[in-house]
Amino acid sequence: MQFPSRGPQPIGIVFDSDLGDGVDGALALALVYGLEGKNEARLISTSTTKSSLKSAAFGDALARFFAGPPPAAGSFGGGFQRPAPPMGMADNGKLAADTPVLNAVLDKKTDDGKPVYPNGIVKLNDTADPVALIRNAMTAQVDQNCIVLLAGPATNLVKVMDLAGTLELIQRKVKLLIVAAGSYPEGTAADPRVKADVPAARRLFAEWPTPIVAVGTEVGEALPFPGASIGKDFAWVPAHPIVDAYRAFRPMPYDAAAPSMAAALYAAHPDSFKLSTVGAIAVLDDGRTRFTPKADGHSRYLTVDPDQKDKVIASYVELASAKPAPRQGGRGRPNQNIQKQDVPPPKPPEPNNQ
Repeated sequence: MQFPSRGPQPIGIVFDSDLGDGVDGALALALVYGLEGKNEARLISTSTTKSSLKSAAFGDALARFFAGPPPAAGSFGGGFQRPAPPMGMADNGKLAADTPVLNAVLDKKTDDGKPVYPNGIVKLNDTADPVALIRNAMTAQVDQNCIVLLAGPATNLVKVMDLAGTLELIQRKVKLLIVAAGSYPEGTAADPRVKADVPAARRLFAEWPTPIVAVGTEVGEALPFPGASIGKDFAWVPAHPIVDAYRAFRPMPYDAAAPSMAAALYAAHPDSFKLSTVGAIAVLDDGRTRFTPKADGHSRYLTVDPDQKDKVIASYVELASAKPAPRQGGRGRPNQNIQKQDVPPPKPPEPNNQ
């Protein structure tokens, strides 16, 4: 089903990431929550590409933290706080190992032994099937008002593509796929996010039916998140999950390469960056990526605009460190039904003008 229109809607973002492998995915998710607070985007589904209950719990803890306080009693919403949205988790039958980032956030306790960052995920049934979650999130969107942001292996998205009728659904609903992985125009080393599932990455770049923008590691290194911000801009609260995750990832001080943050900011503010010419992205057997200009291609890669560099990094800090705003009843993210739905018959795809 498609939700009834209440006027122009901000872009809906499907966020699929290897949450907890590093700090980049968490920073990007914090930035998307900051965009939500300014009504510049809506997070319509969140999933982890890691087969890890702790990774899913980390995503759930972030969702609860960034949901903000409930509205005051007597206000619109009556003090009711919307429950945390479903958290999708890949399940390959073998749970991935914990990481310092995950442990630092999820194992942190108050003086009386309670979790500093509560979450509701302790077993597999507490998570959602990421394939159904992503497909259903797309289904609920206005045509061409969805952006898919991938900051992890392509495993989940390729499984979405394999569902009957979903390629046509993607072409109708999704404006753009942004992939924070690889390096461009040609990688000298394999990105772990690509190397983790080379066949899936190869298929994604070759068969995904909408325009693609790739954000390479070189962009992340040129536009890092400033570590000095961690002790300053997040100090409005005694404990912040992004602060704990950042400090656990590497010894301080350091600036974190942030390709996923660039991808998330591009989703809402594309004028902050430059794009390559149109072409095709190939994935080599060793996990390296290679871009070839091609007139009939449907992929581009992001490049850094030197004149926008300071503005981009300032936006990273402002959005990721923003205080969560209370969510009013009847506003915010639509409730995602994670039950498998019948996908409606697709309309004929519109011509792609990019």
